[in-house]
Amino acid sequence: MLENITPKGRNIIVIITAIWGIIFIGSGVSMSCMNKPVTKTKTELKITQKRVANMKSNEIRLKNMEQEINQPISMNIKDYLENAEDIEEDIINQLQLDTSMVNVNQAGNYTYTITYKKKTFNGNFKIKEKPLPDMVLTLKNFNLEIGSALSTNVQTYITETLTDEVKQNIKLNLTNVNTAQTGSYQYTVTYNGRLYTGTITIYEPQKTNKQQNNNDNKETQKNSNEDEKNDEIEEDT
Repeated sequence: MLENITPKGRNIIVIITAIWGIIFIGSGVSMSCMNKPVTKTKTELKITQKRVANMKSNEIRLKNMEQEINQPISMNIKDYLENAEDIEEDIINQLQLDTSMVNVNQAGNYTYTITYKKKTFNGNFKIKEKPLPDMVLTLKNFNLEIGSALSTNVQTYITETLTDEVKQNIKLNLTNVNTAQTGSYQYTVTYNGRLYTGTITIYEPQKTNKQQNNNDNKETQKNSNEDEKNDEIEEDT
């Protein structure tokens, strides 16, 4: 087929073919160059996102601490940090904990501090009473003879058997009871926030017939002696 084409036409075909070859080669190189930066950009973006995700804020936030009375206090500084996982380990190692103002033997609200470099952070520490056994008490009512001594043993006034722990947390109030005067008086017992009231009656024992006769004889003898003395005085006069 090329035999019928003139030399001039052949030259034109060769030139066109060469130009198309150059165009195709150039397109391939251009596409390759364009693809490489895109891949690199995606990789760099992923790495940057990963680094941002792994960054720690290093913000120091303290917990509100709370524990029962008479318990040992923790000296692990991480126990006092609300966001320990968001603080770098080397910074945690530089923190200084001070719990000297917390009295673990007395219920109340206290303050503890954490210091980092020259900055001090204050936290709250609550020491709370140990929960007491929940029980309802039944008080006794008493009849006591006038002049009797009142017992200070709380078990005397309560029907239920008490443990030492319960006894130690009961408040017995006998201030309104007057054992020197007959009458009915109220006493109170307080336990675990509840107030209980009982009655103590002070009475004067009735005299028996024998006692009454003895008293009458004594009074008669006394009067007789006084009469004799008066007679003697009159005779002397």
